[in-house]
Amino acid sequence: MYAITGITGKVGGALARTLLAEGLPVRAVLRDEAKAAEWRTRGCEVALAEMGDAASLTSAFREATGVFILPPSEFDPKPGFPEARHVIAAVTLALAEARPGKVVCLSTVGADAPHENLLTQRTLMERSLQEIGLPVTFLRPGWFMENALWDIPSARDEGVLRSFLQPADKLFPMVATQDVGGLAAALLREDWSGTRVVELEGPARISPNDLARAFATVLERPVRIETVPRESWEQLFRAQGTQNPLPRIRMLDGFNEGWIDFSERGLSAVKGSTRIESVIAELVRASRAKASV
Repeated sequence: MYAITGITGKVGGALARTLLAEGLPVRAVLRDEAKAAEWRTRGCEVALAEMGDAASLTSAFREATGVFILPPSEFDPKPGFPEARHVIAAVTLALAEARPGKVVCLSTVGADAPHENLLTQRTLMERSLQEIGLPVTFLRPGWFMENALWDIPSARDEGVLRSFLQPADKLFPMVATQDVGGLAAALLREDWSGTRVVELEGPARISPNDLARAFATVLERPVRIETVPRESWEQLFRAQGTQNPLPRIRMLDGFNEGWIDFSERGLSAVKGSTRIESVIAELVRASRAKASV
């Protein structure tokens, strides 16, 4: 039995569907009973648990061959990351108590970054899970290609992508969520001892200019890049309601300045097969379908 947290999301869903397609038993770990029916219909066992509740997680992880941990993302954390630390403590305790056969934890590129930033939440998770004495794999994917979802309105309506990743011709490690879920499923079926790190990026690195070209092809209109000046970031993020914008700003600095990256610039990283053009096409198709409803 494979216990999957975050199953209602893109990565967890892709992982679960891959395992189910191979006839493997899946336990969907959900916090919302209203979302359980879909996964029961697919053939999953269901366990209700909150990611910050060690007791319910322990029950959900018991007798599992493997557990997939998808930590919730906090995009506006309080100083010191108390939200992440609460979840980390609960997950660590639950795994130590339940003792599943193995664990795959979704981490991120930059989990080993030298400076504190938004991704430090994953650094803290990695440090904690290394201490539980179970076989643990930390899957570190690049920047999700699906983040381009937020660029659809401006690309479609104005022909502009406003990029915080810069300069516009710099190549960044990105990956599609379906490739992340597929690799997570493969890793869960493997046997290993101790702790290991697996890095994952797409078939080619992607620049903001590449994103603009992909949008232009799909939307059949010119799309250009406007880089957002760094000195405006804090005001922009606060205007959007962010209370503590520094972690997000430092994360972007890390990508732009190069201190958030894979070891050896991804030379030994696993390469996914999904290209940015197909991801953009699917995002735009879904956006159009939603607008027509």
